[in-house]
Amino acid sequence: MEMYYQARQAHWDAIACKRDHWRGMGKWYHRRLIQIYQFLVSPNQRVLEVGCGTGELLSHLKASRGVGIDFSSEMVERARARHPELEFHQMDAHDLSTLEGTFDVIIFSDTVNDLWDVQLAFKQLHRLCTPHTRIIINFYSQLWQIPLAIAQGLNLAAPLLSQNWLTQEDIDNMLRLAGFETIRSTKEVLWPLPLGRLANRYLVRLWPFRGLALSTFVIARPEPQPAEKPSVSIVVPARNEAGNIKSIFERTPEMGSATELIFVEGHSKDDTYETIEKEIPLHSRTSSLLRQTGIGKADAVRAGFARAKGDILMILDADMTVPPEDLPRFYEAIASGKGEFINGVRLVYPMEKEAMRTLNFIGNKFFSLAFSWLLGQPIKDTLCGTKVMWREDYEEIAANRVYFGDFDPFGDFDLIFGAAKLNRKIVDLPIRYRERTYGSTNISRWKHGLLLMRMVAFAARRIKFV
Repeated sequence: MEMYYQARQAHWDAIACKRDHWRGMGKWYHRRLIQIYQFLVSPNQRVLEVGCGTGELLSHLKASRGVGIDFSSEMVERARARHPELEFHQMDAHDLSTLEGTFDVIIFSDTVNDLWDVQLAFKQLHRLCTPHTRIIINFYSQLWQIPLAIAQGLNLAAPLLSQNWLTQEDIDNMLRLAGFETIRSTKEVLWPLPLGRLANRYLVRLWPFRGLALSTFVIARPEPQPAEKPSVSIVVPARNEAGNIKSIFERTPEMGSATELIFVEGHSKDDTYETIEKEIPLHSRTSSLLRQTGIGKADAVRAGFARAKGDILMILDADMTVPPEDLPRFYEAIASGKGEFINGVRLVYPMEKEAMRTLNFIGNKFFSLAFSWLLGQPIKDTLCGTKVMWREDYEEIAANRVYFGDFDPFGDFDLIFGAAKLNRKIVDLPIRYRERTYGSTNISRWKHGLLLMRMVAFAARRIKFV
């Protein structure tokens, strides 16, 4: 291992000196990597890059604290000179014991191919992680071994010593052995040369081109640890639901260290507001009532979440087509760490006869396939009203809402898109969908169906084809 380390240190020192007067053909590839990482890493996060080179990638990520490590003293010297606003340390990826602090994002960009022991390097990360830290890794595909060797022989690319030509399965396995869990992966960079925009943004997402990509990206998180009795806030958007209010109070279970109910009444034509007002003093549980000032379910949910005090935020539709008795299953899924965003799914178990009209069912199936493809994580039901997340994640979603804009009247896609953009682990939780016993649906299948189509197109531009 020591001989391996010394040989590579000398090699990358020489490459650093060579790059003072030579650039090669890799600049288009690295520009594309920067674009991808700018999408994956939100601004103002604490970012560590392992194998940072001269710090070019790290310098583009607008980190609140940016730290780069590299075992090449020549690389680190140049990084410090070019980017004095960032921290750089000469350090071996196999021993990070002297590095201080924790990070929101840890990056291995084209680094694992060159390591002596990838699993050992991954194990070094635990003391630098929080439960929400994301590990982002990109590495070369085996298919490009010969083309890269030819480019190096022609002095068009930096020469490499013998590499670890790893598959995605290899990386997933070593992450698992080191105590991490893969969330999702993508294939990137089909044409690492000029005029590659069409190939690198669009064609690489499609079969059969994705199998020819130069780089594989893997996003992982630390293996989850169960939280100890987090508190819960349940937000209940209620419009024309007076007949269901009493049952919501009676049937909603207590969860965690404390459970609060927050009703947001939205311009009802019946006496929903008055009914909630009368029920609150009749029950010992912590409850509050807001009168919605805006319109739409999304606005109601945001108003409720702004008032919420719990560690975990839940949405319960007042129509009770998802029974309140199912909420503990959502609680267990998120508190145990199985997922960070728990999405209710109505399309697994048989439904009661009038629970969902046929065209609505077909539409939901279509949108589940579309959004699973767009987000790179399985989303079997996009419009189930019951969604559960950590309050701190919601606050980060709200802070970055400008990225997607504000045209979702349901709120479901705002939350799903936001969780995916933050690289959170999304988990589907099947429930039995019940028929309404009071009132009628507020959803128009045609008007809102067209709006959903617009959202698919918008999400494709903002999430898939970046």
